[in-house]
Amino acid sequence: MNWLNSWASFVKVVEAGSMAAAARRLDCTRAQVSKQVGELEQAFGVRLLERTTRRLSLTPSGEVFYQHALRALEAVESTELAVRNLGDVPRGVLRISAPLTFGRIYVAPLLPRIAARYPHLQCELVLTDQLVDLAEGKIDLALRITKLPPEDAVARKLVFLQRVLCAAPAYLAGHGEPRLPADLVEHPCFDYSLNGGGPSEWILTDRQGEESTVRVSGSFQINNIDCIQQAVLDGHGIGILPTYLCAPELARGSLQVVLGDYEPRNGFGQHLYACYTPSRVRLPRVRVFLDELELLLSPAPPWERPV
Repeated sequence: MNWLNSWASFVKVVEAGSMAAAARRLDCTRAQVSKQVGELEQAFGVRLLERTTRRLSLTPSGEVFYQHALRALEAVESTELAVRNLGDVPRGVLRISAPLTFGRIYVAPLLPRIAARYPHLQCELVLTDQLVDLAEGKIDLALRITKLPPEDAVARKLVFLQRVLCAAPAYLAGHGEPRLPADLVEHPCFDYSLNGGGPSEWILTDRQGEESTVRVSGSFQINNIDCIQQAVLDGHGIGILPTYLCAPELARGSLQVVLGDYEPRNGFGQHLYACYTPSRVRLPRVRVFLDELELLLSPAPPWERPV
């Protein structure tokens, strides 16, 4: 099916903007890509690309072919997935995306167990706190901590992720413990949000559902939750941390909950979702990963279980 490779190469050239960039994405040489595009133009008897020393652009014929090629390649991929879905044995490459810290702690340990159980399956884990395009990244399933799941994907809500305000006991002993949200203005405060060095607004809800908004600040900010926890452990101030990360430190007593009657509401969301495109829903490799993940999270997530 050489025509598939040629059509895919042409589409990648258009998306990447050059043959050299397309070759890097396709893991081949520029000469191979150029040859495939040339063979397409020879087969159709028209020029598909206008080439200059600086850029490539589509001819009118190239624009028509590009649109049809996109639909044809999507149909081929859907057909392949539909046929593979008929088999019950997970096989191929399972590509998962997960938030950096959650993925490191809870997802990475799952993959060796899954790979050992299914020898025809290869697992890949992409750890990033950035939103990954499922189609562009060839992601089978993305775990996302968010307020609203993406509208262009199937999203399954997996678990509520509680967050707490906490500090090191030594910090509280030396600086005093806040009793009300307004007291936070007297303390260095850290969360995941970056605000260009300016104050952050923390929204705290009490047990009666009443909200308090406090403008807090700290002498430094970090866009990594592991580093924020370390700063709090080192006694630099008060932080908002997810319990999936700080539960062991709370149990050991190296961290202490602050303003325990209040729940932080600001941030990126408190639910973990499994997101995947409709074509991936029934893939055996996706099903086995979801089964393993749900087993991990039930009847309660590991960070909420008694030690």
